[in-house]
Amino acid sequence: MVARRKDREPGPLDARAQAILRSIIEEYVVTATPVGSHALVERYGLGISSATVRNIMAELEHAGYLSQPHTSAGRTPTDAGYRLYVASIEDAVNLAPVEQLMIRHQFGQVEFTSEQWFRLAAATLAAVTREAGLATPAKPATARLRRVDLVESGDRIAALVLVLAEGPVKQCLLQLGEHVEQADLDHAARRLNEMLAGKTTLQVETAVAGLPGDTPEQRLVQQAASRALRVMQEFDAASVEDLVSEGLLNVLAAPEFSESEKVRRVFGALQDREYLRRLVNRVAARSDVQVFIGSENEVEEMRDVSLVVASYGRPGRAVGLIGVLGPTRMPYPHAISSVRYVSGLMNELVDHFYA
Repeated sequence: MVARRKDREPGPLDARAQAILRSIIEEYVVTATPVGSHALVERYGLGISSATVRNIMAELEHAGYLSQPHTSAGRTPTDAGYRLYVASIEDAVNLAPVEQLMIRHQFGQVEFTSEQWFRLAAATLAAVTREAGLATPAKPATARLRRVDLVESGDRIAALVLVLAEGPVKQCLLQLGEHVEQADLDHAARRLNEMLAGKTTLQVETAVAGLPGDTPEQRLVQQAASRALRVMQEFDAASVEDLVSEGLLNVLAAPEFSESEKVRRVFGALQDREYLRRLVNRVAARSDVQVFIGSENEVEEMRDVSLVVASYGRPGRAVGLIGVLGPTRMPYPHAISSVRYVSGLMNELVDHFYA
């Protein structure tokens, strides 16, 4: 029967073939070993013989959904097989209520003004999925200044501290021409906040251009404002500010990554800011969880892993990315439901922040 169908273009799977493919994937996710027909009949109560299962497995292999590492071995899912499986379950999975309560409690301990939300998101996803959790801060297209502080840090040195509207805190040192008392620094900081608080990079640039520099106080304000402008311009120039990853040991524990060099290449690719920029933009174009399986990833170094990712934030204002990374042999239902739930919590935090 299989031989007569070899030249046929693969079409949609019938219910029985879908059930067998799903069983193979779920078995392989747990065991990490090729799955044979006998194991499926014994463990999944398919109600058909091993011979029938073998025929259907052969058809699934011919259609590109399974592969056979060795002639005598069972089958393993391909990227196409995982994709078909994910398409059948991604809209139907929900995180267990007890896990929702646990995660919400963790986020409830974080201050609304904290810039650590995305770090908590990565750590939480790593813990609940046993994969690597990933997150980037919600980065705006342009910086908006919330507050400026000046702090004496030594003789003729002051620390310039900028708090941006979306949460990031930037700090740099100012070399002063003379010793300045903290009271004078506080006064200069008040002047800076009066002029610059709430302004975007372009607006700060306009304000700085018109600053006088005749008196020592004016020169201090001018110097601090010019340095603040450079920090904001550098922030705007970075396509993605940072990527936090948690749970690397979870990935290393997977048999697919017994060679740590594979993991090194994967996480090396994630440090490429241009790749991250494209990934964030691609994910932000849709409102729900997206799954990139093996060869669906853009760069070669990521072809052995899957990403389950979602954006969070306010499109057009500030957008970040959260998700999990693991082998293609990943428990996709739990990964998808976890990322979806944490993404929703992150949106709640951002909405409260901007309210």
